[in-house]
Amino acid sequence: MRIPLPPVPLPETVVDVAREYADGTRTAAEPRDAATVILLRPSDTGAGPEAYYLRRQLSMDFAGGMAVFPGGGVDKRDFDLEDEHWAGPSVATWAERLGCTEPEARALVCAAVRETFEESGVLLAGPSADEVVADTSGEDWEADRVALEDRELSLTEFLDRRGLVLRTDLLGAWDAWLTPVFEPKRYRTWFFVARLPEGQVTRDVSTESSSVTWLPATLAADQADSGDLAMMPPTYLVSMEVGTYADPDAVLDAAADRRLEMFCPSVEPLDDGWTLSMPDRLRPVLAARRA
Repeated sequence: MRIPLPPVPLPETVVDVAREYADGTRTAAEPRDAATVILLRPSDTGAGPEAYYLRRQLSMDFAGGMAVFPGGGVDKRDFDLEDEHWAGPSVATWAERLGCTEPEARALVCAAVRETFEESGVLLAGPSADEVVADTSGEDWEADRVALEDRELSLTEFLDRRGLVLRTDLLGAWDAWLTPVFEPKRYRTWFFVARLPEGQVTRDVSTESSSVTWLPATLAADQADSGDLAMMPPTYLVSMEVGTYADPDAVLDAAADRRLEMFCPSVEPLDDGWTLSMPDRLRPVLAARRA
């Protein structure tokens, strides 16, 4: 399935529905908070950082068949993590970076780490603030991953059992997108970046994906342009931007200075119709790519 990429021409029927939400005729669905993590590693070919993509099952009711990053919705127990299991920047610092309240920031960071482990087997945690788990491929780790995925185990219980702390310093804040008002299922999604920890490997374990792959982010955007890889516009734009950096360290350095504002695409004029808007900072990046 090919998803038109920015600028996305919109059918007049969609534009009419968007107008009804804008004038209050319709009420938008309440969005759910979510976190996604762009896992990065250096490219052997020098093509910029590689990112880890999962292709969602076609049967999924949201973004079916799309290439996405590991992630998912915030669980109510993500709010419960205690300070003893938290290492790195404070919750207050994360709230400033993410543009949200401190309880929301705690839950989002926890969801980012939990969902990454659930969907890739990569764990951004360690026995101390200076260490990271070196291998999560054993059967005992897999049993814990499944228990987390099935909500039989909370992240707090998992970390406590393992004697681990959340390495929030391994994450960077990158972007934030809110699903347009006219979509029936909506998410407030915060995008994080993280380098694949040394010694750990990704595993094709997510029940929500049909395949996984590592690709240079710029090549993933190229494949989306050619129709070989289906992406939602935010995933495409994030891949495009990340691909402009030399390596994962450069991406994380850029993330250190970011303060996120949630962006909700709206309908705006196109040369011969209508399209969805995008953050202004990405317009020159897209223009340079399409030149």
